[in-house]
Amino acid sequence: MELRQLAYFLAIAEERNFTRAAQRIPIAQPAISQQIHRLEAELSETLFVRDRRGVRLTPAGEALLPHAQAMLASAGHAREAVAAVSGLLRGRLAIGFVQPLPDRRFTGLAGAFHREHPGIELRLIEDETDALLAGLSAGELDAVLIGLGRYDRLPPGVMSRLVAREPAVAVVYPGHPLAGRGSIVLSALRDSPMVALTSSSRQRSNLEAACRAAGFAPQIVAETSDLSVTVELIRQQIGVAILPQSALPQPPGTVVPLTLTRPRLERRILLAWPTGTSPPAVRAFLAMAEHHLAAPDPGLARGRP
Repeated sequence: MELRQLAYFLAIAEERNFTRAAQRIPIAQPAISQQIHRLEAELSETLFVRDRRGVRLTPAGEALLPHAQAMLASAGHAREAVAAVSGLLRGRLAIGFVQPLPDRRFTGLAGAFHREHPGIELRLIEDETDALLAGLSAGELDAVLIGLGRYDRLPPGVMSRLVAREPAVAVVYPGHPLAGRGSIVLSALRDSPMVALTSSSRQRSNLEAACRAAGFAPQIVAETSDLSVTVELIRQQIGVAILPQSALPQPPGTVVPLTLTRPRLERRILLAWPTGTSPPAVRAFLAMAEHHLAAPDPGLARGRP
């Protein structure tokens, strides 16, 4: 069993088509078919069913798939380790992050890492926290910068480093009856229509949990996945919202932030990565992150220039 045969097998399994798999590698289609036949002969099992519906894995192919993925990943890590020893750190690094972030330390880290390790293919992916954690669990992401609220916990198998804390604030429009108070308790919003992020957001689940703890269910009248839209809907007097401080617009004055005194809600920004041995590129990134994310940028403490 050769690594190239496993690479061909994996390409066909993902593409569900011999021609597309051959183009992706690239290699002539007869050659990829020949290598798959040799692999099947060695294993004494048929790996693919070929019919009018296309190409799909047999039970034997399904059994081989996770092992092929693991073997190819291990081979890639081994190549990266050898390259690191020789001072030629190479490989791929996929980092996920949420928005908004309280300051610019993460983008500074990404830029510094790219300059120091130009041989590493760096991919940066913005998404919601749950999607980022799923990508981390599936091995699609190497590390993630996520936002967790008061009621959130990390899943098992994940290590983390606290990067920042920021308060969550109530945000109302200037003419709202509460606009002049400066600070409020959460239950003061019991009768106020609210604008919230969609149910896929950790901020939404934390809002609902906080409101339940305060003895009421939020009156959600609008949902959006865009924080800037949330702010605009508040400005248009559609409703009020609970937002991380870094989401407040600049210049100030278009909406009114109010400090929450009971409960005090906050958003924690964490750098998270899988437990266990990491490839050299990930170790290099985490080592650099320890320095760059150690303390807030004093000029950008609220995520604004």
